Amino acid sequence: MFRVWRSRSKNDDPWKLAERMSRLLQVHRSRYHKADLLQVQRAYRIAEEMHRGQNRKSGEPYITHPIEVATILASLGVDTPTVAAGLLHDTVEDTSYSLEALATDFGDEIAVMVDGVTKLDKIHLGDSAEAETFRKLLISAHQDIRVAVIKLADRLHNMRTVQFKKRPSQIRIANATKDVLIPLADRLGLYLIKRELEDLVLQTLEPERYQRITEALADDSSRQRQMDRILPQVKKALKRFKVHAKLHDRPRHPYSVHREMEKKPGTSPSDPPRIVIEVDGDTTDCYAALGAVHQQWQPHMSKFRDLIAAKKFNLYQSLHTGVYADDGEIVEFLIRTKEMHRVAELGIIAELTGHANRRLRTQQQLPWLQRLNQWQSEVADSDFFLDSLRCDLAEQDINVLIPNEGTATVMKGANAIDLAYTRNGPEAHKLIAVYINSRIAPLTQPLKEGDTVDLVFTAEDDPYGPSEEWLRCTKTAEAKVYIRGWFQQRLNEDQSVAKIPRQHIQQEIVNGKERLLYSLRKKDRGLANEKPLLNIVSTFDLPDLNSLYVAMAREEIQPDVVAERLINSVDRTGML
Repeated sequence: MFRVWRSRSKNDDPWKLAERMSRLLQVHRSRYHKADLLQVQRAYRIAEEMHRGQNRKSGEPYITHPIEVATILASLGVDTPTVAAGLLHDTVEDTSYSLEALATDFGDEIAVMVDGVTKLDKIHLGDSAEAETFRKLLISAHQDIRVAVIKLADRLHNMRTVQFKKRPSQIRIANATKDVLIPLADRLGLYLIKRELEDLVLQTLEPERYQRITEALADDSSRQRQMDRILPQVKKALKRFKVHAKLHDRPRHPYSVHREMEKKPGTSPSDPPRIVIEVDGDTTDCYAALGAVHQQWQPHMSKFRDLIAAKKFNLYQSLHTGVYADDGEIVEFLIRTKEMHRVAELGIIAELTGHANRRLRTQQQLPWLQRLNQWQSEVADSDFFLDSLRCDLAEQDINVLIPNEGTATVMKGANAIDLAYTRNGPEAHKLIAVYINSRIAPLTQPLKEGDTVDLVFTAEDDPYGPSEEWLRCTKTAEAKVYIRGWFQQRLNEDQSVAKIPRQHIQQEIVNGKERLLYSLRKKDRGLANEKPLLNIVSTFDLPDLNSLYVAMAREEIQPDVVAERLINSVDRTGML
């Protein structure tokens, strides 16, 4: 039902631009009932004129890229301004066409979207260009979520053609896609794009693993036999419960199989049956369908999840369950209504349909994006911002209950300190205690889904404030930003010449350690104690551990270099 546009034939003549444009117009007209084809054609004419003479690494005319990006967007059912912005998205960045001219020709709505996906100049910003480009994207997406959708469509087509790049560029682009854009697609609920990006990244970074999996999936005749046997039984079970529904086979894509293999080392690629039950009714019918499946087969209770009652952070809703089939194999079911099925594939795009005030709608539907936008404005350091963005996007969210205020969304693994700064900003400096499920608890205790959390603040205007332990134990970027800001403010307010150097050094030690911990986290490693670090300090020609922390804080030594040397040392000696 839902598909992302992709050129069907490998033999398409790249010079037949009229044919490609005809496809774009056809897709847009079929997916969006208010399509303004004249505006799309006008956007194409200007984009083609501006990009004329430019070629891609593949040898194709550059204009083929904007056409394909726009067609991907059209296949998602977006509106005409978004399709037009897809055609024009590289004109300001790569041609003489100015943003002012674009705004004059097409209006501010399209100009804002194009500006949002335009990269910042690497010549002037140097190594910070990538981080600041993502920061700009984040700010623009908060104003209009369609900016993020265009960026994902742009990266999808670039990943489809990444093989024409040199190997170092392939790896860099694939890693950036994995670290930021795939998690962003997940946050937006755009699973159609997320799944293909995951497969393309796997194909780029681990081509042999990808080929092994795709060959195994292509030759899985046993799965089809299982499906042929199970589907009639599902239909009979639903009929007994008077549930009308469509059944969809949902095979795993290569990256999903790869992920399962990573969880169980040594296993071969496999794709057991997984069926979507799309009920022709409301939520009640979903639970009736669940009862039908559980009456037919014995449920595997660890596979059950009710994501209808507890909607995910990206709007996804379904009942998940697994059962033991007649042959003992586990069969998984995803049960949802038609609208849930649409949202499960299209995410925020499904929710935006018919809503003119996209900024308000985004803030209501995607609180995580509002949270990201709030803390990023407090971060001056580009490297810290990009590391924090990767960590924030990669983590799942949970919902907790705050008495008399309703539910709050926080990052999985966050504690009361994180929650306080997420909801209260700098006012969280006054946090002094927390009750979790009506019992006093440590401020650093990780919160769990469904916890009732009662935060206690002091009424004093000048509280004692956060401690260095808070900085070590917090998980969210906004908490770290506000706590660091508190320490910096106290440093600035203290006019004692004798105290300032000592306090400044102490803060640099804390900052340096935090930078190292971020580098280790990116490599899925941690630091249980400082003994391994002591063993490598001398390799940097430094007298002690604090000197190493200060050097990292001042960017005299890169934390990634320290992390790599530490990991090599630990793995060689077997200390951890």
